[in-house]
Amino acid sequence: MAKLVFGMNQSLDGYVDHMAFGPSPVLFRHFIDSTRQQAGSVYGRTMYEIMRYWDDEHPEWDAPEREFAAAWRSQTKWVVSRSLTSVGPNAILVQGDLESAMRALKAERDGEIEVAGPQLAKSLTELGLIDEYIIYLHPVVLGHGTPFFAGPRPPLRLLSHDRVDENVIRLAYAPA
Repeated sequence: MAKLVFGMNQSLDGYVDHMAFGPSPVLFRHFIDSTRQQAGSVYGRTMYEIMRYWDDEHPEWDAPEREFAAAWRSQTKWVVSRSLTSVGPNAILVQGDLESAMRALKAERDGEIEVAGPQLAKSLTELGLIDEYIIYLHPVVLGHGTPFFAGPRPPLRLLSHDRVDENVIRLAYAPA
């Protein structure tokens, strides 16, 4: 049985913003390796549209960016959306009953499936379907933006913590 894991980079004050701060080379390597090991990813529409950037080749990319793009392209992606009518390569559109679709996905797969996007994570949290939350805590204060937890904060218990690079701590939590 697969487990659904919601993880994102987060500021010290609890916000996520892919434009405000990005991964160091060490953290990016961590993300490449993690992406290779995942059984797939579940995206909400907004996060999927941001990540579609990796579907196209960009001549300015360095070797790690090309490596991440290859890992991302090779994994299956499930895209939860009421408004999209089609999705890109290696992606499956999920419409209708979110709970049934995600329960079936967890039952038929093994490994870790990334959940990407705070709004989708909010919906899956409310359904009791997130198995783990991973916060990559950066020493940045944004003061505004999209919060990591888009809804009420679920009770959590710390599973593990480790330093990924000189400035980022990875915190893993399970629902309490």
